[in-house]
Amino acid sequence: MNDMSAMAHASAPTPRRRRPPGQVRHGLIEAGIALARAGGPEAVVLREAARHVGVAPNAAYRHFVDRDALLNAVCIEAMREMARRMEGEVARVALGYGTPEGALGRLRALGVAYQEFALTEPGLFATGFAVPRHMEYATGDAAAGGWRTPFQLLEAMLDELVTAGVLPPERRPQAEYVVWSCVHGLAMLVSQGPLRQLPPNIRTRLSELLLAFIARGL
Repeated sequence: MNDMSAMAHASAPTPRRRRPPGQVRHGLIEAGIALARAGGPEAVVLREAARHVGVAPNAAYRHFVDRDALLNAVCIEAMREMARRMEGEVARVALGYGTPEGALGRLRALGVAYQEFALTEPGLFATGFAVPRHMEYATGDAAAGGWRTPFQLLEAMLDELVTAGVLPPERRPQAEYVVWSCVHGLAMLVSQGPLRQLPPNIRTRLSELLLAFIARGL
């Protein structure tokens, strides 16, 4: 090889290896999750996700038409992660299904995990509710993906309370909205609101009081 051909060979751009489309999409969602975890929903930017993955912005737009489309996908994954942790906490309750103690224990575990997620993953928690989806949190993307949302898990716990004789059947309709409102309200106050500076032991005490209040109100 002469000097001229060697120089031409050295200066030739290295061809980019094409990635499978599914791999790029998955990578963009993973990058979006990392951005949300660090900075909440405002940090989920399509161009920044593309930079993290190492693809050109145009390539990212082939998978998500705009930033809101990526945010919606990240929102779903944030909900999925919260549901996974809630199921893990519920699984630790060894008491039998349909017993008053077991049903109340699982309801408490669900509430504890929800609030723990808000405290330990404030960015993902905020992102999970950043896209209004008209209660698709209950029956939308999760049902198609084969997993249950936090809302669906709460519905199942309340159904068990009816089976266990703790919650009268006539008081079951729409009870999930009341319980969710209470637990979510405290989670917001202690993770992002005026109670976020409380010492951990006080936060734990407030959580225990709230969950006991809910159990008595059922």
